[in-house]
Amino acid sequence: MMQYAHPLLANCGGLTFYRLLGSGRGLGFNPLPDWSVYSLLQVWEEEEAAQHFFDRSELMQKYRQHVTESWTLYMRNVSAHGKWAGSNPFKPAHLPDTGDRPIAVITRANIRPNKMYQFWKFVPTSERPLRESPGLLYTKGIGEVPLFQMATFSLWKDFESLKVFAYESSEHREAIKKTRVLNWYSEELFSRFVPYRSIGSWADVVPSSEWLGDNGHKTE
Repeated sequence: MMQYAHPLLANCGGLTFYRLLGSGRGLGFNPLPDWSVYSLLQVWEEEEAAQHFFDRSELMQKYRQHVTESWTLYMRNVSAHGKWAGSNPFKPAHLPDTGDRPIAVITRANIRPNKMYQFWKFVPTSERPLRESPGLLYTKGIGEVPLFQMATFSLWKDFESLKVFAYESSEHREAIKKTRVLNWYSEELFSRFVPYRSIGSWADVVPSSEWLGDNGHKTE
C-alpha cells in the first residue's frame, strides 16, 4: 500500500508536498517498527483540494478498505525552521498568538550513519520527561527510512505545555546540546502547527474534535 500510493499522489491537484511514513512501536520514539500504523503527511494549496482528495480519491478508498481506525487532522503552520529533503515545505499561516489552543509539533531529521549508535543510545534518556509531561496529548515516532530518516509527531494541550517541556526539561536541553556538539544530523526541521479540525479518532487518545473545544471552528 505504501508503494502503491506514489503514482496516485504524484500528480494530485493542489498537493504541493507529501510523505508516506511508517511508525515506531508504542507512543514514543522507537527504532522497532509498528507494522499496524502508517501516516500520510500532506501540504495543500487550499482546503477544498484536500477535502476533494479525502472524499473521492481512489487512494483513500483503498486505504479505508484496510483500516480498523483512522484519524485526519487539519492544521495550519505557525513556524518551521530547517529543511526536509532540501527545502522547507511548510509556509506559515501568520496566525495570531496561539494562546491556549492545542499545538502540534513535527520534528524531522536525517541521522548521520556514523552517529546512529550515539543517537539511539540517548533516545530513552531524552524521552523520559516527554512521557511524564502533563500537557502532552499524544506522540508517535514516524519516519521514511528506518533508523536513519526519523520524525516525531506530538500533540500538546497548549503552547505553555510545550514550552515547559522544551525549556524546563534538563534531558531535553541536553539532547539539544548533544545535537549541536556531536553533529548528529545531516538535515533537520522543527515545525509547529495549530490544529483546527479533527475527523475520526485515534487509539482512544484523540476522541474526535472535542479536544479542540471552541478552536474546532474553522477560521480564515
